[in-house]
Amino acid sequence: MKKLIGWILAILLVFYIGKHPGPAADIAQGIGNTAADLARGVGTFVSDLAS
Repeated sequence: MKKLIGWILAILLVFYIGKHPGPAADIAQGIGNTAADLARGVGTFVSDLAS
């Protein structure tokens, strides 16, 4: 059942990207920026912790 739900979500994601590429790209860019900010914060924390 979990596998079926995963496939359905993947198909819906591909469908959304195909029908609305601009907003999908904005969402992906936002997620990427958030991940980069998080990594930068962790790096700063570790750097401050080491010094």
